[in-house]
Amino acid sequence: QVQLVESGGGLVQPGGSLRLSCAVSGSIFGINVMGWYRQAPGKQRESVARIASGGITNYADSVKGRFTISRDNAKNTVYLQMNTMKPEDTAVYYCNAEVHTIAGGWNHYWGQGTQVTVSS
Repeated sequence: QVQLVESGGGLVQPGGSLRLSCAVSGSIFGINVMGWYRQAPGKQRESVARIASGGITNYADSVKGRFTISRDNAKNTVYLQMNTMKPEDTAVYYCNAEVHTIAGGWNHYWGQGTQVTVSS
């Protein structure tokens, strides 16, 4: 089994910052792409940022220049540093990881989600 545990969500004022963390644990042989997605009320889940095992990153246009994704491969952890936050960043943020388990095969796994609210 593979578990993704997220932390770091909360309430922040416009212009403020938050840092999300997601730790992957379980019967892991390797992790490829890790990423953050978000879903606002009444909207579809969307990709926010992704990072490959080698460090190549990809961002949604709406967060470029404000959010930074990084990972610590030794800790199987991915981070999302969110700066200059806007009310439209309010959503439930989900971590995703493409994991090769010891049992064999690649699969995508999701965290439970963490609420981020940007409001004054």
